[in-house]
Amino acid sequence: MITHAPTSAAPVDARRYLPWVLLLFVGSGCAALIYEIVWFQMLQLVIGATAVSLGVLLGTFMGGMCLGSWLLARVLSPKHRPLRVYALLEFCIGLLGLAVLYGMPVLEKIYLAGAQPGMFSIFLRGVVSAICLLPPTLLMGATLPAISRRLESTPEGVSWLGFFYGGNIAGAVFGALLAGFYLLRVHDMAVATYAAVGINFCVALLGLGLDSQLPQDDTNNNTETSTKPAPRAKGVSLAYIVIGLSGMSALGAEVVWTRLLSLLLGGTVYTFSVILAVFLIGLGLGSSAGAWCARITSKPRFWLGVLQMLLAAAIVWAAYMITDSLPYWPIDVSLAAPIDPTISWQPWLNFQLDFVRCLWVVLPPALCWGASFPLALAAASSRGQDPGKLVGGVYAANTIGAILGALIFSLVVIPYLGTQNAERCLLGIAVLGAVLMLVSCWWSGNVEEAQEKPDVFVMVGSAAALLLACGLLGFLGWKMDKIPDGVIGYGRSLLKNFPLPEFLYVGEGMNSSVAVSQSPDGTRNFHVSGKIEASTLGQDMRLQRMLGHVPALLQKAPKSVLIVGCGAGVTAGTFTQYPSIERIVICEIEPRIPQFVTPYFGEQNYHIVDGIAKENPHMVNGKKVEVVYDDGRHFMLTTKEKFDIITSDPIHPWVKGSAVLYTQEYFQLCKDHLNPGGMVTQWVPLYESTTAVVQSELKTFFSVFPEGTLWSNDSGGEGYDAIVLGEANPAAYNVDDMQARYDQKEYSLAARSLQDVGFNSAMDLLKTYGGSGDDMATWLRQSPINRDLDLRLQYLAGFGANLYLEKEIYNQIKEHRTYPEDMFTGSPEKIEELRSVLKAKSSISIQSLNQLLGN
Repeated sequence: MITHAPTSAAPVDARRYLPWVLLLFVGSGCAALIYEIVWFQMLQLVIGATAVSLGVLLGTFMGGMCLGSWLLARVLSPKHRPLRVYALLEFCIGLLGLAVLYGMPVLEKIYLAGAQPGMFSIFLRGVVSAICLLPPTLLMGATLPAISRRLESTPEGVSWLGFFYGGNIAGAVFGALLAGFYLLRVHDMAVATYAAVGINFCVALLGLGLDSQLPQDDTNNNTETSTKPAPRAKGVSLAYIVIGLSGMSALGAEVVWTRLLSLLLGGTVYTFSVILAVFLIGLGLGSSAGAWCARITSKPRFWLGVLQMLLAAAIVWAAYMITDSLPYWPIDVSLAAPIDPTISWQPWLNFQLDFVRCLWVVLPPALCWGASFPLALAAASSRGQDPGKLVGGVYAANTIGAILGALIFSLVVIPYLGTQNAERCLLGIAVLGAVLMLVSCWWSGNVEEAQEKPDVFVMVGSAAALLLACGLLGFLGWKMDKIPDGVIGYGRSLLKNFPLPEFLYVGEGMNSSVAVSQSPDGTRNFHVSGKIEASTLGQDMRLQRMLGHVPALLQKAPKSVLIVGCGAGVTAGTFTQYPSIERIVICEIEPRIPQFVTPYFGEQNYHIVDGIAKENPHMVNGKKVEVVYDDGRHFMLTTKEKFDIITSDPIHPWVKGSAVLYTQEYFQLCKDHLNPGGMVTQWVPLYESTTAVVQSELKTFFSVFPEGTLWSNDSGGEGYDAIVLGEANPAAYNVDDMQARYDQKEYSLAARSLQDVGFNSAMDLLKTYGGSGDDMATWLRQSPINRDLDLRLQYLAGFGANLYLEKEIYNQIKEHRTYPEDMFTGSPEKIEELRSVLKAKSSISIQSLNQLLGN
């Protein structure tokens, strides 16, 4: 139990060093968050970015910290000098950080040698994660229990532990912002790792310096006194259960609210950094407040229970704000877009708005979660107890709950019950923790008050108040609204799209939230990540068909195709119209898309995945169609199959995680999986982008395919989007042969498919040629290549998510285009026609396309 005599947490001459120890924990937290961001980004390149892979990573990371906190006090004798132990831990963490950075390529080769589909692959992902993450996270988890042995289990000592925990989180806030907004945006994962290692080493040196200033007789653990541990109050063990429930609701809420807030704010890498920082700010401030309360209160268990009830109310607040308030704030993110594209500071205005909106929602519950930890320490402590075991036990309980919360909510609750019921579950967990703690206070013997039981009237009144509070919270929880369909459909642009179309389908999957809407004119839209990703509008249909028709018509007889990203299925369906195609593989990370979304576009995609949930693979128009549910990059890393055509239509590169499908290594992976004469096509959006982003995408692609080409899907001569084409063995295209194939009876379905989007001949398709890598070499000279090590593109693209500069970008591309004399062969008449069109390019109007499609 906690003794409330005015004893010190440490001798007077040593207590003055505690603020310096607090500063060490700030540095330690900063380095830990940099490592977490870097390691997750690095490992996702190896084991994939599916929800299962992320769950494996998170479980391993937090599991290591949990095990480290629990083991230290049970393995290491209290005789060791705490600051020296702490310094050694920090030094070893830095060394292991370097080992992970340089050992990852070797580990990747080992993983890829044995990776295969199925449960064994998941097991292997766990092994890879464990090898990389367990050693350093074991040491990270041991730091707080190690330093806690400088203190006693008194109110002041427990209070200082809370401050150390808060300081660690304060450092984590700085680390999250430093990594997300500077280190990884300006530099790369190696530089970010070196920065974290440098912090570790500085903290270790400072720790040794502080240790040298302490008297020799004061360096021993304060728990090694003659004081016998006081008996533990009944029900104290419930403090471990309650802090575990608190950890479960905290990480569960982070999963749920990050999903919802990323829809509202736009899923850029900066948005995720802001959300994480706000969570951590709340935890840090709450921990400091809880540490102060733990020092002055004589009833920490009671106040821990009250805090859980306040947490339940805060969860209700956050849920209502996300669904009923925040989506309708009168904010137009495009207003912060610069009129002059050379002005670079304007996106920071949106980041400030995002920060305020996150604070409004997340701060109240985060304060409660942060304050729970020091109060749980106070509730579980007794005088004379080894502080290392106390902190290790409470920290482990909290972390176990956090692991369960993150995994259960991301892999089970959201995909099967939805975010609305997930928030109800969060509320239930908080109320359960409150009831357990408060009831134990009222019914158990109270050693601190000479085991006097509360008056019966007090008990009845308290029970009635508790039931009333639970009933009110339960009612509010039941009345919680689900996230509006419009938020899933339009996200940050919701207000600009009123009146909303009819939503035919809305679903929250394991990896993303998706929707299908239909406008009054009959246009259907596919929404993912809070934006329209595909539609039946003429311009979108044209692009989706071009991704398939350009490589399929340029090749003489392609047989196998890989499509990365199912979407509306229009591109994949295009290949069913070609007589030579035998096998079509569609790789999609979100199972709900091919199973529920794509069938809504059956008329446009030739019903390519209708019934795929019941039979996979199945036959469509004589072609074997198989859907693989995996991250496209991971699938190609782990398959030995090669294809004649690989087409990739990922979402915008500003969406966090999608930039991995625009890296030099990814394009090389595509090239390595091509059969001789094979081709790759990739979507390049010009809207919601900047010149620098498009230049980086193109330069990266042309670095792997030097003779690659760009094909434009412009609107009336103005830019919209484009595709790039790369070949394993570049060769000239015979215009007459292509037209002959177009006119053949066996190609009649393919010709009809082309005609539907305005291409009435093979020549019409060839006239979309927009330039080559050689044409744009000068324009791209200063542009950065997007590599796995830096993923620079997602940081560049995050600044252009609200910009619409497609006209200016396309004009710059056209300025550099020249007629490719060696690319096209054929009759002089055809060549001259093509040359004249490409030198003075005209375009089919979008109105004509919509008329063709009946929109």
